[in-house]
Amino acid sequence: MVEENNPKINVDELIQKIRQEVAKRESISQPVNREFRVGAIIVENYINHIEALLHNAEFKSQVRTHWPEKFKRFPFNLTGWLQNFFLKLYNFFRREQRAVNYSLIEALRDSVVLNRNLSEQIAALQTQLNGISDRLSATDERISTAEKQISATDERISTAEKQISATDERISTAEKQISATDERISTAEKQISATDERISTAEKQISATDERISTTDERNLRNDSYIKNDLVQQKRLLTLFLEEARQRLPEAFNQEQLQTFVDQEQHLPDAFYVAFEDQFRGSREEILNRLKVYLPLIEEVKVGTLDNPILDVGCGRGEWLELLHKSGYAARGIDINRVMLEQCRARGLEVIEADVIDYLQSLPDAIYGAVTGFHIIEHLPFNLLMKLVDETLRVLTPGGMVIFETPNPRNILVGSGDFYRDPTHRHPIHPDTINFVAHLQGFIRSDVYVFEKQDGKQKLSSLSQKRFEELNDYISVSRDFALIAYKA
Repeated sequence: MVEENNPKINVDELIQKIRQEVAKRESISQPVNREFRVGAIIVENYINHIEALLHNAEFKSQVRTHWPEKFKRFPFNLTGWLQNFFLKLYNFFRREQRAVNYSLIEALRDSVVLNRNLSEQIAALQTQLNGISDRLSATDERISTAEKQISATDERISTAEKQISATDERISTAEKQISATDERISTAEKQISATDERISTAEKQISATDERISTTDERNLRNDSYIKNDLVQQKRLLTLFLEEARQRLPEAFNQEQLQTFVDQEQHLPDAFYVAFEDQFRGSREEILNRLKVYLPLIEEVKVGTLDNPILDVGCGRGEWLELLHKSGYAARGIDINRVMLEQCRARGLEVIEADVIDYLQSLPDAIYGAVTGFHIIEHLPFNLLMKLVDETLRVLTPGGMVIFETPNPRNILVGSGDFYRDPTHRHPIHPDTINFVAHLQGFIRSDVYVFEKQDGKQKLSSLSQKRFEELNDYISVSRDFALIAYKA
């Protein structure tokens, strides 16, 4: 609504007052001007008459020095001395009267002068009044013009008031419509809010259901993978047994054939260990992202060519081999878990089923540019660990590099319990121990590294420079460490 904050001006009353004032001034000004002009003429005539009388009185008040002319018309004529005597006698008796007459004449003359001055001032005032009258007349004309303008303005104001009134009505109608719309919107918002709450509740229920389904799917997938792998392993053993039996029938198995069956016993838990790795090692994507931190080291030593390939011992599911292959490096892996080897071959990776020590001992000197092993050395007894380090140094080309990653016992959670979750682990290897072994066997620039996040990225940090002074240092340190060393 449009609200009027200014008091309303009654234009009609204002115009009426102006008209009355103009009429009043005109009625006063015109008669006064006429009366003043007539009065001025009369006063001027009076003054002239008074001046004539004064002139006559002045003349008669003077001392007589000769005999009046009218006395000469008498029948007798006085002698000269008698005339002088009578003149003196006459002047003597008329002396005081002449003084009084002279004073009166002077007073009247001053009065005449004063009247003339007053007349002149009145004339000047009249001139001013005439100027004022002219200005009043001009003012009257302007007032008349203003009156017309005010009248026109009054009409426009009246029109504007009507328009404002109509606008107010439209605004009032719009406000009512807006109010009704607001009520409908408020009702709709409440309904939407209630719907959102129901949707949120449903989403939570769906999310919880999805989590349960996902957990169930993962568990079923692991179980299915384990069962399939175990069945494949059992089928392989049965096929081997039947093939050997078919060759020996009707004769009994000899010692060599029986030893073949005994050698297959180590592969019985292969399917179990694959399922165990899937459960506790982490997903394939997580391992791939974690291993990317080593790629700059491979780039630095310029290895991974066909003439200078990379060997990954204990390659497992092949995450590192896959990362090297995608990065354009030549690499192969060895492992004894047949189920994992089948997974690697299914991904097109070059892998060999072999014992790590036997395979390294079968190789010539200086054949690989880098030897890597992720979570393998904790599975070996110490004497085999020494052989692994020694054989690795032998098969590396000059300037070649070794990377061995293993659980970090300096992390109190790993060293006190998590390490022993894997039943195939032997003993935790202290970082100082493996570093000492590498130095002793002939590696140079040997150091151990842990993982730290810097600027949101995973980076390697020397463990030898890290200080352990508080309990939190033993908890926050990375759960794995890596030995990185080079051949001279």
